[in-house]
Amino acid sequence: MNYNINDLPERSIKPRNNGLTMVMDKGLSLRGVEDLIETAGANTDIVKLGWATSYVTPNLDAKLKLYKDAGIPVYFGGTLFEAFIVRNQFDDYRRLLDKYGLQHAEVSDGSITIPHDVKCEYIRQLKDQVTVISEVGSKDVQKIFAPYKWIQLMKAELEAGSWKVIAEARESGNVGIYRDSGEVRQGLVDEILTQIPGEAIIWEAPQKPQQVWFIKLLGANVNLGNIAPADMIPLETIRLGLRSDTFDHFLSAPKEV
Repeated sequence: MNYNINDLPERSIKPRNNGLTMVMDKGLSLRGVEDLIETAGANTDIVKLGWATSYVTPNLDAKLKLYKDAGIPVYFGGTLFEAFIVRNQFDDYRRLLDKYGLQHAEVSDGSITIPHDVKCEYIRQLKDQVTVISEVGSKDVQKIFAPYKWIQLMKAELEAGSWKVIAEARESGNVGIYRDSGEVRQGLVDEILTQIPGEAIIWEAPQKPQQVWFIKLLGANVNLGNIAPADMIPLETIRLGLRSDTFDHFLSAPKEV
């Protein structure tokens, strides 16, 4: 940090297991990646190349090298995994991970239907090759799971070998754990947390009010995902209580001025 301010919440240090920030790269240029690394590389724990953007991204090898040289892990979005699975190309997908030297992979079923025991078997097979992050929830706004179902699916995927489970929200933040207005389904989140440790979950939270809500609920070191590159510095100030949204939240006692 550039100077000292007392009584700020203590942030976990990279490489960290909680307090993760996952950035959504939806097609940054090489210069954009360089800018992200320069301005927020210290706060970026992992980068997702959104959905199947890696298929059409120019200079993919060069982009991956920039992230690798900066010590920032990268993985392809879960929709790409689903695109391979629906075409019976699981082995091709595994070879793709090796080709690009990826150390993480996302297993999801947000766009297609995969029997859950089959999804868990994909996790078990991939965990010997890479660190698996699995996603729970549908991208279809009409599909609403009961809280017990979220818990059941998350538990099974963690037991199958997922490092973290992602609570689905899309890059727009209006499905899954959110209503179509972007409001958090608070009862759902509360129920999930009765059975699943918070540090095992990455909450997709692309909108600032969603980030604020989770930080107030679970603290500065909550795992958050689908963060836009331009929101990385603002998010870190929210985590530290240095933006009005959380300014009073982390103070040990109210200060009168």
